[in-house]
Amino acid sequence: MFALFSTARKALARFFACTALLWLAACDVTLAPDANVGRQIDPAEPIDVALLVPGGSAQETDNLLARNFENAARLAIADLNGVTIDLRVYNTAGGNPQQAATAATRAVNEGAKIIIGPLYGEAANAAGVAIAGRDVNVLAFSNNRAFAGGNVFILGSTFDNTAERLVQFGTRQGISRFMVLYGDDLAGRVGRDAITSAVQANGGEIVAVESYPLSQQGIFTSTRRIVSSVRNSGAQAVFTTAGANADLPILATALPDAGMDTSQSQLIGLTRWDTLPQLAALPGLQGGLFALPDPGPAALFANRYAATYGETPHPLAGLAYDGIAAIGALAAAGDSEALTKAALIQPQGFRGTSGIFRLLPNGLNQRGLAVATIQNNQVVILEQAPRSFGGPGL
Repeated sequence: MFALFSTARKALARFFACTALLWLAACDVTLAPDANVGRQIDPAEPIDVALLVPGGSAQETDNLLARNFENAARLAIADLNGVTIDLRVYNTAGGNPQQAATAATRAVNEGAKIIIGPLYGEAANAAGVAIAGRDVNVLAFSNNRAFAGGNVFILGSTFDNTAERLVQFGTRQGISRFMVLYGDDLAGRVGRDAITSAVQANGGEIVAVESYPLSQQGIFTSTRRIVSSVRNSGAQAVFTTAGANADLPILATALPDAGMDTSQSQLIGLTRWDTLPQLAALPGLQGGLFALPDPGPAALFANRYAATYGETPHPLAGLAYDGIAAIGALAAAGDSEALTKAALIQPQGFRGTSGIFRLLPNGLNQRGLAVATIQNNQVVILEQAPRSFGGPGL
């Protein structure tokens, strides 16, 4: 086993730094949710698209992401058939809301018909509010549902979507009694609420809810209480928000060590378990469930990006490709209303870098996910990601 406990605090710090990219508080967008926002276009002419990226930041991770987003967007433009996009890139200095609002306003002043990005929650919200009266939609990279709606759509994979997929699969396997286990921070609480909503919407029962501090000592101190709750509640599954680079390795070792029988109360993960090869050897994850994007399209995109730019794409890079691909698919139909809200939320959705996805009227999104488990220290797909909406898993 890898050096789990000695590096736990560093892993937690990396986890906080990563999730901070997406989970940021935001105010509500002021646009009416049923307004059919969107500029008309001439499909025969180049479409002006603004890309708001976190470039110009003091943080190198922001600048790396900015390059990845632009690279992926230009890769998508090269793949379009019969549609020409005039892409203009604007920096938001990381997640600076004022800079994002200024960039969005400038982009619309310079002719942008739609905006892709920015990344951070507060920046995306500020961009949407700044142009709320100017009939332009924003396809943001965040997965924070707090600000979705009005003229702002989010492209990032949401906890709601993952929880719904896993609860539906678990229900078909006879699981009806769920315990929710979450790290006590913003992302953990959002994940807790997404799991709870999914269980209730699918006729299941939340039999217990337990939290723990996001520290090595905090998790160890909470372990016996958690295991006791699992036993006393009769939970058939423990649905956890724990992340691969942080609390998941500690929980997946400490809970079985404290006597939790994962064959009777299997772990279900709101985050991906396939991102670190070492996770497959952890005892608590054997036989558990988690969701992941459609492996086929994801591998094709990663290989294409690497061949073009000579490096592996950032995990979020595909969101920029998806935004361009959606615009291109709509414009290719020759509809002048292609960038309106009514067109963006078409029920058949789009094909993206990680499989099918569609935008929803409330500004959220739905993505087709595969369901996997870990057997004999190997990731095994139990149910493939759907290839169209309306099929199994959606």
